[in-house]
Amino acid sequence: MNRYAWWKYALLAVALVLATVYALPNLFGEAPAVQVSAARAAQRLGEDTVARLQQALQQAQIAPEAVQFDGATIKVRLASTEQQIRARDVIERTLNPDAANPGYVVALNLLPRTPAWLQALGARPMYLGLDLRGGVHFLLQVDMAAAARKRLDAVVAELRTLLRERDLRHGGVRREGEEVLLRLRDADTARRAADLIAREQPDLQLTERREGEDWVLALTLRPQAVRHLQEQALKQNILTLHNRINELGVAEPVIQQQGLDRIVVQLPGVQDTAKAKDILGRTATLEIRMVDESPEGLAAERDPTAPVPFGSERYLDRHGRPVIVKREVILTGDNLTDAQAGFDSQTHEPVVNLTLDGKGARIFRDVTRDNVGKRMAILLFEKGQGEVVTAPVIRTEIGGGRVQISGRMTTQEANDTALLLRAGALAAPMEIVEERTIGPSLGADNIRMGFNSVVWGFVAVVAFMCVYYTFFGLVSSLALAFNLLLLVAILSLLQATLTLPGIAAIALTLGMAIDANVLINERIREELRNGSAPQTAIHKGYEHAWGTIVDSNLTSLLAGLALLTFGSGPVRGFAVVHCIGILTSMFSAVMFSRGLVNLWYGRQRKLKSIAIGIAMPASTGHGS
Repeated sequence: MNRYAWWKYALLAVALVLATVYALPNLFGEAPAVQVSAARAAQRLGEDTVARLQQALQQAQIAPEAVQFDGATIKVRLASTEQQIRARDVIERTLNPDAANPGYVVALNLLPRTPAWLQALGARPMYLGLDLRGGVHFLLQVDMAAAARKRLDAVVAELRTLLRERDLRHGGVRREGEEVLLRLRDADTARRAADLIAREQPDLQLTERREGEDWVLALTLRPQAVRHLQEQALKQNILTLHNRINELGVAEPVIQQQGLDRIVVQLPGVQDTAKAKDILGRTATLEIRMVDESPEGLAAERDPTAPVPFGSERYLDRHGRPVIVKREVILTGDNLTDAQAGFDSQTHEPVVNLTLDGKGARIFRDVTRDNVGKRMAILLFEKGQGEVVTAPVIRTEIGGGRVQISGRMTTQEANDTALLLRAGALAAPMEIVEERTIGPSLGADNIRMGFNSVVWGFVAVVAFMCVYYTFFGLVSSLALAFNLLLLVAILSLLQATLTLPGIAAIALTLGMAIDANVLINERIREELRNGSAPQTAIHKGYEHAWGTIVDSNLTSLLAGLALLTFGSGPVRGFAVVHCIGILTSMFSAVMFSRGLVNLWYGRQRKLKSIAIGIAMPASTGHGS
């Protein structure tokens, strides 16, 4: 009656072993470390960089516990926080002698001390939130003036197309500062152009003036258009940051607007702080322009001291060679719908495959059709600096909206470039004006108090259960310990971020889990009082309590799912732990505790008494 099949015991044993293995990493703690990564895509990290760091640390009499290089980052593990700070300063001076133009990102980090054999099994500790472990806090300043200039640059291209379609001859359209100047030959053409602009570009306000024999239309953005542009820039930048952080896999980030032109970003429990800082700090946008192949442009490419032709700009490619491109932007990252890293089918080199929207596909088709035999440059702008990724010759018309970026990139560079472009273009550049790395010492008191609250609550529950229910109380306590172990293991596997609300949810889970065992024990007591034999009482006690346990936990689970769906921040953190805890408590309180009881009492054929903390009359054949 009260016996499990062997496979059920095997299942419980496997669950116990796996829970122990995947919960263990949380006991080893973390070591202070300094992490180094490249600040720009063209920058390289290699064994020579590692050798420079080790030599600099040796000269500063700093002995690191380990120096790890994974191809993308260098991680220097140290023995203490004091050594960590000293090592950071030494590495910063060594790798970034020019502080105004750093080539590497040097950031403080914490690395888990998990043994290698556990890491090989995929066992990782839980992340801790800003209130427990610390993390990174950024305050980003959005350059609204740059957003307005970017819009005016788009207006220049739109006006040229509009005037060409309406066959209005003009003396040039260009942006000067915060206004667009349209030069016309006569008053009649100026009037027709002004009427066209007022009808087609309602966001622009127009001022007409004479300059010599020409008429000049000065166009600026209306105040309401500027406000709308700023609001949209903030919204798009926040959305882009969300996408980028989601790509990084950061749990429960905080991204919110502060004031009119600032964004707060908090990354709790983030492991790779240097990578996060790099991705957030990069304002990668894509632009496609034509290469200036005029005699003056070719001369400026060959001779860096030669003047750049009017209407063109000089940029460097990935090998440091100058490329003269026209200022007119054909397409931007706004026309991208997808960007994926891949490999070229012929050369097998890493590439980035771009997919354009309908408008972008039409423009790209027309431009490639009209410029066969000429070069087209694809530029990537990061941190305000442009770089020519590739400048291929247009061999034929390219339709279908699919473009490929190549240029001797590594696989990591292709992945990083695709990530930045896929996450969306920033509507305006951003600058990190405040950065705080919150160390673990700030959350040490919270960790200690939260840990103590769980431990003392667990001890109090175990003491009460063992005294009140004796052996069954001990079984309930073991099931409670298994529940806690299983919950921590699942959270570690999910790489969840544990915060103070999460600790509160763990304490609540322990209380709810013991409620299930109290229901079972009281059902067994009730059956014994009604005269049932001990084996029958155990069987009926678990069977009758199961329905009540499911009902009570189901309602709690629905409440937790509602918090998870509609909550945010700390509320979601609480809800995640709460929902997982309900599922683990049902497994441990019923199946695990039943397995222990069956293992102890199920093999006894003539069971006369069970230790459940009550005294029964001798005539019933039961004892305490």
